[in-house]
Amino acid sequence: MKRRKFLGMLATTGAGLAITSKARPDGSIAHSELPAGADLSWSEIRTLFPLRRDRVYLNTGGLGPAPQVVLDALYDQAHKQAYEGEHGHGVFHPLRESTARFLGADPEEISFTRNATESNSIIASGLRLEPGDEVIFESHAHPGGSFPWMNRQMLDGIKVRIFDPDPESPEGNIERIFNLVNERTRVIQVSHITAPTGLLFDSVAIARRARGMGIWFHVDGAQSAGMIPVDLHALECDSYATSGHKWLNGPQGTGLLYIARDGIDRIDCSHIGAYSNFKYELPDVFSYFPNVSRHEYGTRDAAAIVGLGAALELQERIGRERIAEHGRVLADLARRQLVSIDGVEILTPERADMRASILTFRVPDLDCQRIASLLVNTHRFRCRVVNERDLNAVRVSWHLYNNEDQTTALAAAVEATVAKLRVKS
Repeated sequence: MKRRKFLGMLATTGAGLAITSKARPDGSIAHSELPAGADLSWSEIRTLFPLRRDRVYLNTGGLGPAPQVVLDALYDQAHKQAYEGEHGHGVFHPLRESTARFLGADPEEISFTRNATESNSIIASGLRLEPGDEVIFESHAHPGGSFPWMNRQMLDGIKVRIFDPDPESPEGNIERIFNLVNERTRVIQVSHITAPTGLLFDSVAIARRARGMGIWFHVDGAQSAGMIPVDLHALECDSYATSGHKWLNGPQGTGLLYIARDGIDRIDCSHIGAYSNFKYELPDVFSYFPNVSRHEYGTRDAAAIVGLGAALELQERIGRERIAEHGRVLADLARRQLVSIDGVEILTPERADMRASILTFRVPDLDCQRIASLLVNTHRFRCRVVNERDLNAVRVSWHLYNNEDQTTALAAAVEATVAKLRVKS
């Protein structure tokens, strides 16, 4: 598609996503719309993001910058609420329905939170555990996934047990997990895709075995929703947490919690307030809503949730499988190029069914912080240092605004950086 034609299409109006917006003096909003079914190229998709052009952004695993459509949707809703003097609660029901469809769940199973950390914390604090009960998760868990359980260990006397992920085989990970299971095991948690190395767990196999043993299975999906298509019913987990501000490219301060219908009443509310309850009468009549929205309490940021809805719709229009394949292709290209550099080791699994759009590498005799600093300050590539578990590595995340030219240029930058640091050492 020619750029002039593309921009002309964006200037037309109709049903669909708002790409630009302008508030009129009367408070109504004028929109330009993305045409339904537009087959945009990756270079055209890149123009939807206000990302700075003087560097290459490769840290979606930390923060996925929002496209203009999301920023406009957020602003428009905030402006509307300010103009009308309303709180915006009316947007939650339709957005819960569309979010549930996006994730392969039922609306009653979805709660809007602030991020995956809050969602993880709701599960960790809400499950009824006794002193000595055990929770298993991987040593590469993000602090947002591990700290809630460590807090319960400190406060309530539960026991945390960890395993090191096996980068060689899904079966190896299943064996490592269930070798730790005993009569006190109550919870198993894994990162759907690990933050440090991008390892993709076989969550379905783990779920089936855990649930068959009566063990709650929770998935930290901060690195999966938006990177790969997620179908929560097919995943068969008891609960799932994710953030809106990473691979979904939604606003900061947005997250999602899923609890399977048959487990909703097993998670106590750790925080409660208006909009959590079905009915009450002071002093002793009180009941929760019969769905996961009971974990939403008090006035929420409706504008941010509207922005998240716009982000999900944009991904649907581009195509979630298409986004996932694009990231995989770029990560595979980077793997082939980086392994040819003397001293570079790839920590992300080699098996195709154990990885997606993240690639983590290291040079054992060089400090990862120095590598990452040179990459961003000299070569203008924004990556992420991986210090967890002394991995001494650099993580690269590819998403819908990245391309092959950037990937090839990154490999050249890594080679130059390694050579420069070796001369200095």
